[in-house]
Amino acid sequence: MSTTDRSIDRICSALRSHISTLCRRLRIPVNVLDSPNLCTFSLPSTHSDGPLQIGITTSGKGCKLATRIRREIASLLPSDFGSAVERLGTIRRRIWEEDHRSHEALEDHTAVAENEDDDVSAQKPTFNQLVSENDIAAAKTRRIRWLSQICEYWPLRRLASITDADIDKILLSYSTATPSATPSATDSPPLDISILDFRSRPQPRIILAGSGPGSPSLLTLATHRAILTATVILADKLVPSAILDIIPRRTPVHIARKFPGNAEAAQDELLTLGLKHLQEGHTVLRLKQGDPYIYGRGSEELSWFKERGYKAIVLPGLTSALSAPLFAQIPATSRGVSNQVLICTGTGRKGKAPDPPVYNDSMTVVFLMAMHRIGDMVGSLVAPLAHSAGKEGGQNKEEGAVANGGGWPEDTPCAVVERASISDQRVIRSTLQFVVQAVETEGSRPPGLLVVGKACEVLKGRGGARWVVEEGFDGLEGFDDIVGVHSVGGVMREMAAEREREREAS
Repeated sequence: MSTTDRSIDRICSALRSHISTLCRRLRIPVNVLDSPNLCTFSLPSTHSDGPLQIGITTSGKGCKLATRIRREIASLLPSDFGSAVERLGTIRRRIWEEDHRSHEALEDHTAVAENEDDDVSAQKPTFNQLVSENDIAAAKTRRIRWLSQICEYWPLRRLASITDADIDKILLSYSTATPSATPSATDSPPLDISILDFRSRPQPRIILAGSGPGSPSLLTLATHRAILTATVILADKLVPSAILDIIPRRTPVHIARKFPGNAEAAQDELLTLGLKHLQEGHTVLRLKQGDPYIYGRGSEELSWFKERGYKAIVLPGLTSALSAPLFAQIPATSRGVSNQVLICTGTGRKGKAPDPPVYNDSMTVVFLMAMHRIGDMVGSLVAPLAHSAGKEGGQNKEEGAVANGGGWPEDTPCAVVERASISDQRVIRSTLQFVVQAVETEGSRPPGLLVVGKACEVLKGRGGARWVVEEGFDGLEGFDDIVGVHSVGGVMREMAAEREREREAS
């Protein structure tokens, strides 16, 4: 800060102090920016919703913090809670009006009773019933006590579900009840709590969420919250146990029973189960591995539920097509080596083998769901391309058609990445010439994928061997120390346990 700036700051400071002193002397409220000791009042960060007004102040210690606290508090309130506050105020006002009318009716009844003739034989059944000031006070006390209790103890969502018709029912129940200073054990509440709770219950909804490549540390916050709050979870078979361990133990979980030849039937079963639970009012989480829109049938399921009247919420996940190569130290793109990435499936509809991509030396190709037929797939990749042809051998071929060969050189680097981001991750580095033999020798450890292209050897090579096997995962080593926790997965499991305790308490 220059000398001039310091001089200006001293002058402004003295001026602020002088103005504050004058205002205090003249009893004028004063607020001086960033000088709490010179203020006689502070301006809170406010939330307004009809009659509901919430103000947060840090007494000049942190304006931004006050704004954040206000946002956090407002987010915890039910939507349109100001209307609920208005209705509760209406109940209180109408109780006062009822009390006033009761006092007037009592005065009129007393005046009439004093003028009635004792010889009148047609007396009403209620003639000898004693109605006193104490009876009216008891009724008023009961109503006010009930209103105070629900405001103090009922969940906010239940209060927010009270309607105008409920207000009339409340007042009618107390006005028609027999006045008594001591409430009867058989007295029933003016509102059916089960009905109110049914109204305030969240609407049934379906969530399609990706669980990432496998590690709980790589879940998105949105998916983690969906796991904790869902009332039913339908999970893919390949969702790892580390993710399933986070699910609260009281939440029903159904694992897809998919195996070769049963994929379509298992998918139909999951969809039917999801629809059944939605019709029962549940929040259904369809938990998938990776990302729901990357070969996860996410769009199909979204359309299926939409046709049946349910709009799905889709939460993205960290797709293994990009994260698994990263954890295997394979950059999907690298300047001068690979300038494009292609994500393919190794299994088409109804198990049909898709056509292989044509060779491109500057492309990285990631094959998902391909390990069970890696031999056939690699064979089609290295098969030579056929030129377009006309009529051959008496068979008609469309002009421009090509054979199912990709034309990839056999010495193209590749890598098999299995169980990415989990402790038993395995990487097999090889070439298209030997990768099938490597998998047959080392065995399979699903789920896995195949990465093909020169990018596979940018950071790590094979050292001249036919294949190299790397065991274990240390991609997040040191991360726990950075964020200051022993285990991110452990923290998530503790959060799930806390959520479980909250459910049991409620």
